[in-house]
Amino acid sequence: MNRELHNLTLLENEPLARYTSWRIGGPARYFATATSADDLRDLLQWAAGESLPVFILGGGTNILVADGGYPGLVIRNRATQHRIEEHGADIRLWIESGAPTAGTARRLSAQGYGGLVWAEGLPGTIGGAVFGNAGCYGDDMAHDLIRAWVLRDGNVEEWSAAQFEYGYRTSALKRLIGQDQAIPDVILAAEIRLHRDDPARLAAEMAAIAESRKSKTPSGSSCGSVFKNPEGTTSGKLLDQAGLKGTQVGNAIVSEKHANYIVNLGGATASDVLRLTDVMRERVLATFGVELELEVQVVGEQV
Repeated sequence: MNRELHNLTLLENEPLARYTSWRIGGPARYFATATSADDLRDLLQWAAGESLPVFILGGGTNILVADGGYPGLVIRNRATQHRIEEHGADIRLWIESGAPTAGTARRLSAQGYGGLVWAEGLPGTIGGAVFGNAGCYGDDMAHDLIRAWVLRDGNVEEWSAAQFEYGYRTSALKRLIGQDQAIPDVILAAEIRLHRDDPARLAAEMAAIAESRKSKTPSGSSCGSVFKNPEGTTSGKLLDQAGLKGTQVGNAIVSEKHANYIVNLGGATASDVLRLTDVMRERVLATFGVELELEVQVVGEQV
């Protein structure tokens, strides 16, 4: 049964596997798509009135939805408005948080704007990148973000980049995960630093990044890197040297191409993935004395 809320459709018991890059996950009790900041506010207000927990879903990457699904409201963020403001050499992109990160990078570079070239091929949304300090190829969101607008307790707050207290793949907002916060703080929009550059040069740089990504990224359904990189090395290297490529639990397998990827062979469950991550962590700890930390966020209830 579906419900209507301010012209928004609330789906009940909506399977989440179809919205995640791993193609894994049970149903959301309620599910809705937001295409604007007003939609996000309305949905959060409704959830608060119903005493429901909320999860904001961006591109569906870097998350593992539990087999029991999510007991509250899942909001799929598709707010994508943007504009560019230029004042001489000072060029800024204002963009809503549901915009795709890689698609935005490609569109900007084609127009001769540099600043997000590193995000070529990066899955997920701008909001997710700001939230988790996404980065690669020598750059990250902490370096490029000027400020963002965050919805907290029904009020919009303007945060400078410094207020996010960025660290490696984390932020002040991400550190709140796991705390008793039924209604999360939501990034509505971000302002990002850009610069003028030659479109042909940018295109060549992005093509090189795309080729590099293709050479490292396994085919099939995965979430990206499963573990954060320890200081001084990479999780992929440790997992490879520990002989974990090809290790399988249920229908989840450690990729033969990149040991920090777990691929869903078809029909894998969240339980399969979690049991496999336990095997991976235990083997690396026993072999190298290094304790790996999950980069992927586990969402919902296990059965």
